[in-house]
Amino acid sequence: MTAIAAQAQRLLGQRRPRRSFFESFIRTFVTVCAALAVVLSSVSICDGHWLLAEDHLFGLWDFCTNANQTGPHCLRDLSQARVPGLAMGMVLARSVGALALVVAIFGLELLMVSQVCEDLHSWRKWALGSILLLVSFVLSSAGLLSFVVLLRGQATLIGFTLMFWCQFAASFLFFLNAISGLHINSITHPWGQLRKF
Repeated sequence: MTAIAAQAQRLLGQRRPRRSFFESFIRTFVTVCAALAVVLSSVSICDGHWLLAEDHLFGLWDFCTNANQTGPHCLRDLSQARVPGLAMGMVLARSVGALALVVAIFGLELLMVSQVCEDLHSWRKWALGSILLLVSFVLSSAGLLSFVVLLRGQATLIGFTLMFWCQFAASFLFFLNAISGLHINSITHPWGQLRKF
């Protein structure tokens, strides 16, 4: 009985002190916003139709034309769009976008785990999750930029679809959540204190 009590006391002694309401609220808010960004990004990449130019609809996965009244005619062979380098460039854009989404999901998972399992190492999980969100921002921005560069001849500001703007908003949220997460971690766990630990 004494050994069990000593073990329980040791585990309780390793628990991190309770967070303040404000810190818990900010961390929860960052986690919810990161989850929203993941949902926006996943919907945008799965749909993939990002640009409407005259009677052409350009997407990550296919290319559609709407020349007659029978409805859109979509082709998976992007080389038929007659845009130089579109087929190979779109492989890069969708691969980078999908990788950004996967990295963001892992980052979100680490943020949630650090919230649920509060221990001495929860700040490390939170910091790693925030860094993964920052990596996701870089990857999703690269995907967006490569899409715009590939279709710069057809792109207009009003031609971008709602799905494109969803991905843009998700990328922006990845950045804001990553910076906010790292900042709240640096306030609650100063780097000097972390080095001593």
